[in-house]
Amino acid sequence: MPPLPPLLGARRALTDSGGTAPDGSGADGGSDGGPDGGFDDAFDDAELRSARAALTQGRRQAARSLLRHTGDDWDRRGHRLTALAREPYAVAWARDWLHAEPGSADAAALHALALVRRALRGKENPDRAREACATAAALAPADPTPWLGSLLLARTLGPEHEVLGTFAELRRRHPEHHHAHHLLLARLAERPSGGRAAEDHEVYDLAELAAAEAPADSPLAVLPVVAYAERYRVLAATGLAPADPAASGHWSGPRARRILRACFEWWLEWEHDEHPRRHIDLNHLAFALSCAGRPAEAAALFQRIGRYATRAPWAYAHRDPRAAFRAARAYALGH
Repeated sequence: MPPLPPLLGARRALTDSGGTAPDGSGADGGSDGGPDGGFDDAFDDAELRSARAALTQGRRQAARSLLRHTGDDWDRRGHRLTALAREPYAVAWARDWLHAEPGSADAAALHALALVRRALRGKENPDRAREACATAAALAPADPTPWLGSLLLARTLGPEHEVLGTFAELRRRHPEHHHAHHLLLARLAERPSGGRAAEDHEVYDLAELAAAEAPADSPLAVLPVVAYAERYRVLAATGLAPADPAASGHWSGPRARRILRACFEWWLEWEHDEHPRRHIDLNHLAFALSCAGRPAEAAALFQRIGRYATRAPWAYAHRDPRAAFRAARAYALGH
């Protein structure tokens, strides 16, 4: 991937627009899963759910075992650690774990991501979170997960050079890192168009390039659809697109139609339906197809999503994500 052009500095009015959560996650916690309960970013990972439940009781052995067996499945490790870090007492759990095992890379990573989570909620000093990420990175130089923590911070609070530098470090360790690419697109979508045509924004170029360079079975193939959702978030936040995404015409242009067709056809042929963050991609595809007035194709996505709805992109433009998901699903399924 060629060097990216400079990004804008942080623009908080856009990230607070009812779109991506400040930490860049697709689902913002919850206990029940799905649009009828809370949004649970553990999705269908039963082992993660079990380890998280044990942590809430002060027992860390399950989380310790979970992370050990996750190994260098980097997307799964990042998914599991960010989910564990969202628990209210994750900082205290990780601190106790570090006291018991001072050299534990797993404990250090959980501690770092938990501090990042608190910093993004305004309850922790961001510099302390950055230091914790650096400490965790030093304990496991090959692990991109501490860099994911740094990127979560940079995406919302950092200057442009920090975003690009952190993404480069993370991508050097795992070129196909799913969460990292989503965070970068969310930030890049906030750049002004510079007078270019609506479908010529550079976030689309980057997303299509990353998708083309990824292996054929990589879920990064869906990045162009994610880019369209992120750009809509920005346009709606700045009053350049209506709050009703289906009425915006955002997905009606020739490039959008081509991207939707290609991504949906890729999904139909995808044979590796076990990626830990696949529900985020499924929700983005269902959202885009619903907004583009293609309910028959969206119905197939809703069937696969089941109860694992995500907050983004259904919350974009200040919408109630549960209500938006339920309405789109009901229309697509003919309920």
